[in-house]
Amino acid sequence: MSSIPASRPSGSSRLFDGVLPRARHWLISIGSVALGLVVWHLAAVVVVRDPVLLPGPLATAQVLIRYLSTPYPADGETLIGHALVSMARVLAGFAVGSIIGIAVGALMAGIRGFRAMVDPFIEITRPLPPLAFVPVLIVWFGIGEAPKIILIAAGVVPVMAISTAAGLDGVSNDMLNCARCLGASEWYTMLHVRIRAAMPQIITGMRLSVGLSWTSIVAVEMIAATAGLGFVILQAGQFLNTSLIFSGILIIAALGLAIDAALRRLQWHLDPSMRP
Repeated sequence: MSSIPASRPSGSSRLFDGVLPRARHWLISIGSVALGLVVWHLAAVVVVRDPVLLPGPLATAQVLIRYLSTPYPADGETLIGHALVSMARVLAGFAVGSIIGIAVGALMAGIRGFRAMVDPFIEITRPLPPLAFVPVLIVWFGIGEAPKIILIAAGVVPVMAISTAAGLDGVSNDMLNCARCLGASEWYTMLHVRIRAAMPQIITGMRLSVGLSWTSIVAVEMIAATAGLGFVILQAGQFLNTSLIFSGILIIAALGLAIDAALRRLQWHLDPSMRP
């Protein structure tokens, strides 16, 4: 008796199977955010009962909306302007640090002698907090944009170099040998095979570096800046404007999530295994 072959799922069925988990994921995420807002509100109204110590989400939202169009300080920028200033600094430092870090990591993976020479410096600088270099950078470059961008790049380079080297080392030898058998040179193999195969891990390093970039820029803006979200948070803290402090923190979180979402989307396109 011949067995009846199992029918293959239709395209609409596969689409439904992929959409349903994503919808459930989004519902859980939205629910967790809503629960967090409820806990925040209850903590502010029931537990603390002091808007200076802990403003509620509604008070924070009101202040946030107000200063989106009102300068703070009075002779400064709006929150949108401060956010754009911080965002420009983060993107500039992140881009410079990523380019240098990827180049260093590629050389470490491709040239063993270069790796032996650079690896001690990477391991020494990696655990050092970038903020330790703020006084020196201010002495060397003043309080302009250069020290802020250099500070961000200095924190990004070690992370990107390590993640790039690890990603390139993880590429299988079979893939490299196939490229060489087809006549690919070592340079071509590095650019079009190894780096392309290692891109998911490189992007993971970028996602980690974005968080470090925001940490560095907010801290340095509190020390040597006249604009930016870190500057706003420091000024608001001096005048006990806690709602504005929380507003700045929320904007930083939103911008960080936006950059991370873009990098995750890029990783989704480059790594088929992440697709539903």
